[in-house]
Amino acid sequence: MALTRSQADEDKGTPGHGAQAPRPGAARFATDAAGLGVGRAAAFIAPALILIAIFLVFPALWVILLGLSNYSLTGAAAANPEFVGLDYFAKALTDGRFGNSTWLTFQFVLGSAVIGQAVLGFILAKVLHGRIKRLVEGLVILAWILPSAVVSFLWVALLDRDSGTLNALLGIPGFAWLIDHPMLSIIIFNTWRGTAFSMMLYGAALGNVPPSHLESARLAGANAWQQLRDVIFPHIRGHILTNLLLISLWTFNDFSPFLLTAGGPDGKSEVLAVFVYKVALFGGELGYGAAVSTVILLINLVVAVFYLRMLRKR
Repeated sequence: MALTRSQADEDKGTPGHGAQAPRPGAARFATDAAGLGVGRAAAFIAPALILIAIFLVFPALWVILLGLSNYSLTGAAAANPEFVGLDYFAKALTDGRFGNSTWLTFQFVLGSAVIGQAVLGFILAKVLHGRIKRLVEGLVILAWILPSAVVSFLWVALLDRDSGTLNALLGIPGFAWLIDHPMLSIIIFNTWRGTAFSMMLYGAALGNVPPSHLESARLAGANAWQQLRDVIFPHIRGHILTNLLLISLWTFNDFSPFLLTAGGPDGKSEVLAVFVYKVALFGGELGYGAAVSTVILLINLVVAVFYLRMLRKR
């Protein structure tokens, strides 16, 4: 039996008299491999996007706007703030106190995150085994989950010049650790407190290194350092860079040093987070504090881009 033209068009899928044109907007709801179209996927992620906009995007834009004004907590500028443009950003770049805080922050990140937490976390993950490993993991994780205020109080009690535990153990009563060595104190404090994350991440990464590769390296005569350099590090390079990215950003914006030294003495431990707090709240200069916060955001973006480019090259 011969097919009519409309029937042939329908069979071939070509638009003819019997073919129906796709409905407008149907592509938005077309199913894909996951069973979701663009419209349904957008509906699923809309709540997350709304929360990100409210709690991340809007505060960031508000801080940038404040940094362009002379808004303050009290006085005439609080009631009628004026637009000052980039004046506060220029002030930050020429402010010796801001420069000192930036330098101290980089010392803090390098000492307690890059060298302290990353290195100590890897050593603990590599050398500890069995029950000792579980015991140490429990102690380190306990330090990580304790509130910052509690940990800071414990460390102040440990380092107190008159009745501190450390001075009693070392037999040097009256030695003022937080006054004579404030940066060293907060670096060791933050290393002790934050090593748990690095240790757990490296522990998981080391578990994925194929034992056959290590065995082959041993049979080829590679010593422990060569196995670490040529087998282990290449396998966990992505984990190392991810860990460094996260702990660097966390440490860069950490406010815990204020609980230990309040930025003193004489600004010797005044990292950027403490500097912004003192300028914006103690000094009442919200506009200047917002401008400095925007500069900190830009520095964080530069650090993040550097690590992400390193990750892409692996």
